[in-house]
Amino acid sequence: MEKRGHSEMEIIPSESLHSYIKLLKSNRELLVTHVRNTQCLLDNLLKNDYFSAEDVEIVGACSTQPNKVRKILDLVQSKGEEVSEFLLHVLQQLADAFVDLRSWLAEIGFSPSRLIQSKTVVNTDPVSRYTQKLRHQLGRDSKFILCYSQKEEVLLEETYVDTIMELVNFSNESLGSLGSLACLLDHSTGVLNEQGETIFVFGDAGVGKSMLLQRLQSLWATGQLDGGLKFFFHFRCRMFSCFKDSDMLSLQDLLFKHYCYPEQDPEEVFTFLLRFPHTALFTFDGLDELHSDFDLSHVPDASSPWEPAHPLVLLANLLSGMLLKGAVKLLTARTGIEIPRQLLWKKVLLRGFSPSHLRAYTRRMFPDRAAQDRLLGQLEANPNLCSLCAVPLFCWIIFRCFQHFHSAFDSSLQLPDCTVTLTDVFLLITEVHLNRMQPVSLVQRNTRSQTETFRASLGTLRSLGQVAHWGMEKNLFVFSQEEVQASELQEADLQLGFLRAVPELGLGGDQQSYEFFHVTLQAFFTAFFLVVDDKVGTQELLRFFQEWVPPGKAAAVSCSPLSLPFQCLGDSGLVGEDPFKKKDHFQFTNLFLCGLLSKARKKLLQCVVPAAALRRKRKALWAHLFASLRSYLKNLPRVQSGGYNQVQAMPTFIWMLRCIYETQSEKVGQLAARGICANYLKLTYCNACSADCSALSFVLHHFRKRLALDLDNNNLNDYGVRELQPCFSCLTVVRLSVNQITDAGVKVLYEELTKYKIVTYLGLYNNQITDIGAGLGKNKITSEGGKCLALAVKNSKSILEVGLIQNQITAQGLAQLADALQNNTGITEIWPLHLPRGRKSAEEATEDSSSGHQIQTGHLSEEMTRGRGGWGYASPG
Repeated sequence: MEKRGHSEMEIIPSESLHSYIKLLKSNRELLVTHVRNTQCLLDNLLKNDYFSAEDVEIVGACSTQPNKVRKILDLVQSKGEEVSEFLLHVLQQLADAFVDLRSWLAEIGFSPSRLIQSKTVVNTDPVSRYTQKLRHQLGRDSKFILCYSQKEEVLLEETYVDTIMELVNFSNESLGSLGSLACLLDHSTGVLNEQGETIFVFGDAGVGKSMLLQRLQSLWATGQLDGGLKFFFHFRCRMFSCFKDSDMLSLQDLLFKHYCYPEQDPEEVFTFLLRFPHTALFTFDGLDELHSDFDLSHVPDASSPWEPAHPLVLLANLLSGMLLKGAVKLLTARTGIEIPRQLLWKKVLLRGFSPSHLRAYTRRMFPDRAAQDRLLGQLEANPNLCSLCAVPLFCWIIFRCFQHFHSAFDSSLQLPDCTVTLTDVFLLITEVHLNRMQPVSLVQRNTRSQTETFRASLGTLRSLGQVAHWGMEKNLFVFSQEEVQASELQEADLQLGFLRAVPELGLGGDQQSYEFFHVTLQAFFTAFFLVVDDKVGTQELLRFFQEWVPPGKAAAVSCSPLSLPFQCLGDSGLVGEDPFKKKDHFQFTNLFLCGLLSKARKKLLQCVVPAAALRRKRKALWAHLFASLRSYLKNLPRVQSGGYNQVQAMPTFIWMLRCIYETQSEKVGQLAARGICANYLKLTYCNACSADCSALSFVLHHFRKRLALDLDNNNLNDYGVRELQPCFSCLTVVRLSVNQITDAGVKVLYEELTKYKIVTYLGLYNNQITDIGAGLGKNKITSEGGKCLALAVKNSKSILEVGLIQNQITAQGLAQLADALQNNTGITEIWPLHLPRGRKSAEEATEDSSSGHQIQTGHLSEEMTRGRGGWGYASPG
């Protein structure tokens, strides 16, 4: 490149010139320096007949880019003012192609004539053309949602519904909700670390992480996202598992050869990307699907975009900002996966469908209003299914089940009159898609029973199970063509849609890879294989249950389940780290194994498994389930507090309850309840959802003693409260604070607690309760709610404590509460808080009442000493 001094870069404004020719001459060196895209200029000059083919050839004969620019300027100036003006017009119109001239064009104040404005300007800039190609590709890929049958596609616009997106801090505490996907990229909200590079989106399996990214792609492809984003690169993390340890490639090869290749001048496109990394958005879906030993914090640095490195090294350095610092990176993973804090820019938790989201999704899936009403009514009657519908994947599966029943039972959207478990749902999905491969008759519906369908397709199901089981043992979710062929799966079996082709290929690979449409389905087929394969012995059957046993506490498997007396909850030290962390696929495998070996599935499985083998496996599973549960409960921490024998359970205990519930065996539930000797069961921070209340109730309704139950800080809603109804006959303490309970849940609590009248403490702090619900601490209760609560206190003989922390109750409401104490002498503590200025004090409020029950100011509660403010009463004696 020619040497140029400071004078060459000086800008000479157009006001001091008398023609466009002089303007080009005066700013010649500036143009020679900053015009890099000569082809775009030649295309427009040729298209508008300002240049001939011979002119283009003359320019092309120049050996260097600066010489080409000089030759273009010479030819343009020789052709007159109009051509010179048109050249400036092209530079102005294609600002993205000539980004370095933007400030100069603004300074000279160029304004083309009407004649020049009427000329056609085409954008053949390599960067712009690549952006158009990316938009076309992403728009095509995101337009339809491919159902797992691979035979049905639905429009994304017709089915997508937003989910609850919650900004959280480093400790996963809520910072508020996100209103839209565009807010993910907003620099003004939720930023945890200005030096971080990655937006981390996490949530449970099936909560909609991949769907969110597909929607994001669609928005960018149609120009509805930030207009400054010119590049969108979408990768699935499991793609990086396809590369061999010895594979090395540069960042340019990763982006262009393994995603989308520019049609022209890749070097210029890549150079633009390096100069302006903030114009790129990267999405990486499913960090949890990488190798289990991959650690982002222990990956060597790679700061050179041209130096070859292993693809995983490139991934880690993109996320950290060592490569393309300033580009937007969005990473998804399941709950439980964490990334180093220094990488985080924002952290977003997906919580699935809210009730309003579920109604919107119902309208999308069932356009007929009558069908919507019947479906929502059925879900309302079955809280277990409704709780599952909070997870978009399960919601979609359940809705497909309703569609199946709708077509099979003459438009009746009624499910069988029984409990529907997750195993039932997956069995039905399997049956439906196996039947779809049968010849269709125009005059006769398929009349095969579920048993006949599974018997006829046993070979296919066994092969699918073999693939699933092989991958589950090795923590693999992507299978090569050889691995699939080794299981004897036929081409027709692949068309069923349980396995789908992986879009990305490994380095240099030309063979197709496959995956199950969701890891939950892989877990189901793994469990199915363990049940139906004759060669599976006891040890292999129970392989994944070993994760439940604490180190050094091996569970015996040879005992009869009926002869295993359960030990009391917790009589030894702390248990180690939850062994199921980051292993949801094992948990679901155990869950489905319990469901498949339940007595309810006996008729179905006897057609594919010898009766003796089925009995042997069921006996081994029950014995190991009980022994593992006993060993786990024995090692829970124990605390003596307030006269209660209290134990703190962990999320693993929730999974154990889920497995017990999946059996739908009352005998199993009774044996499990027999092992609960503590009288205070603490299940806080276990990430329990409302469906887990079904499992908890399934066991606790067999518990014959009084029990305190603490479910604070979970994800329970009104459906969960309803599912706990069978337990209330034995509950003396009910703690449901920091959940999502509304007035509807409070109504259930009111009915149940007044029925049994044994509750001494009810905690509903920080829920979504209004005056209608007459709730408790940190809700939205005013004096009207205080009046309703006063009536409840007046009529109760068992309540000992009432908490009214952080509400809006006036002195009048407090006075009525005090009056209620006239008929209730059992209250020992009452905690209203935050009296507004100018209102009566607590003492004045109680003095005004006519209550004969004296309450004096007593000790402050623990909440008070932590600075929540307010005042408290305690009974004097």
